[in-house]
Amino acid sequence: MLFIMKWTKACKRGASLLAALLLAFGSAQAVSTENSLTLGIISVSTQFMNPLIPVEREFMSLQSLVYEGLVELDDDYLPRPKLCRSWETSAGGGTWYFYLREGITFHDGTPLTANDVVATVKAILDLAKSPSSGNAGAYASLQYFITDISANDNLTVVIKTNRTNFGFLYAMTFPILPAALVQAENPPGTGPYKMDQFVPKDFLILSAYDGWWRGKAAMDTIMTIFHTANRELISSFEYNRVDAVATRSLTAAQYRSGISSLNLSYRTRQLETLMMNNRVRELSDVRVRKAIRYAVNIQDILSSVYMDMAQRTDTPMMPGTWMHSDIPEAFQYDPEKAKQLLDEAGWVDSDGDGIRDTVIDGNKANLRLRFLVYEEQDNSVRMMAANKIAGMLKSIGIETTPTLVGFTDVRDRLKAGNFDIALASFNMDTVPDPGFLLMSNNTANYMRYNSKEMDNLFAHLRQCLTQEEYRNTLFQIQSLFAEDCPFMCLYYRKGAILTRKMFTDARDLREPDVLRGIAEGLETR
Repeated sequence: MLFIMKWTKACKRGASLLAALLLAFGSAQAVSTENSLTLGIISVSTQFMNPLIPVEREFMSLQSLVYEGLVELDDDYLPRPKLCRSWETSAGGGTWYFYLREGITFHDGTPLTANDVVATVKAILDLAKSPSSGNAGAYASLQYFITDISANDNLTVVIKTNRTNFGFLYAMTFPILPAALVQAENPPGTGPYKMDQFVPKDFLILSAYDGWWRGKAAMDTIMTIFHTANRELISSFEYNRVDAVATRSLTAAQYRSGISSLNLSYRTRQLETLMMNNRVRELSDVRVRKAIRYAVNIQDILSSVYMDMAQRTDTPMMPGTWMHSDIPEAFQYDPEKAKQLLDEAGWVDSDGDGIRDTVIDGNKANLRLRFLVYEEQDNSVRMMAANKIAGMLKSIGIETTPTLVGFTDVRDRLKAGNFDIALASFNMDTVPDPGFLLMSNNTANYMRYNSKEMDNLFAHLRQCLTQEEYRNTLFQIQSLFAEDCPFMCLYYRKGAILTRKMFTDARDLREPDVLRGIAEGLETR
């Protein structure tokens, strides 16, 4: 009976998929054409296209082809106009004016107006303040950037902010929806592709929107087949069921670019860190924190655990971009330097048992640290990384045993300060401002790091209107981060697109725009 039920379900899925293929391409034999792409991703939860409350990272790459924002980020990670043709700001940066392009229409033919932008922002802010089912949406940080929004006329949006800085423009990349349909399950967008057919957990068909303001999209049709697990996804690629797959799975590392296929790497926003509780006795001394930093061989973890499906970063800023400061001398792997710092801090191995100790209030204390680790569905190797780190720390006389805990437990313990060190990841915002991690008493400052100098630097950063001044201040923040060592930045996770068709000439693929450039194709843009 169970077999029959499974077989029947598979047949129904196959029938619906075949019908979709026939609709999209005319015949089953014409699935893979010159101007079409069959893509595979994992999607088990997404039920609708509305981009304001995404539930799966990979699905956001599809939404970014349908919906567009006022501003986009180019290959140099710099803001440039998208749905707006230009912007200007008042002298103090407290008021911004965005001038929309004329003639842009949504996929249903209705024109884009300033009222659509206003309605979208208000929906985002309402969601952030009163999240539905605990989901505040992907753009909840907008509540920190917008104090008021209005439409001067059909094509002029006026936004007031207390974040009078260059980073404000990065917050303007949120997708714009029609005012009357901001809460619709599948609202139309203004992007190069429109939704033709969507069966959750099964497939999605996107076709080129003839009315796109940038012209006809290079790829006529994008057929996406959803999978439930990475093994199934990779199998679909191997057996030519799909032209390409987008995945974070480490399995993708075994596929190198060759004659028949390409491996395109993309950046994610997931920053992996080694949190350190600055208030516990052992870690209140910066020399101990720096010793840990010198003892951890990040490159070894990247190659042996992550198979290079991650990119090292020594600071919270994305490496390889204009905002990242390279300070190699402060972050080099040097276990002998680590031992020297521990000696200076008074932690020595007095009894030769391999664990450093010291005398506190007349009693011997060993250098043992509580080490928390939590796993995620798409990051099952984090415990392997933790064990590597534990071994590296033991080699310099620090004893620690990684303890695997659930997400809720680790979150509660981080908030309560009930830990010494912890492997934890953060989904970094589009706006290049890591103040939530480093400012005193801020939302994710689980390290209990407290620095008036750092707080002042962030106060200044949020008043810098030019890119140059903003960049210089970010460099000062990273320099102080290196000196104070409140925690360790390890790496940003990477994803991969395995494809048999080269569809873009974009230099920098990144979440959520991992399919960036597919509408423009390989022509010079």
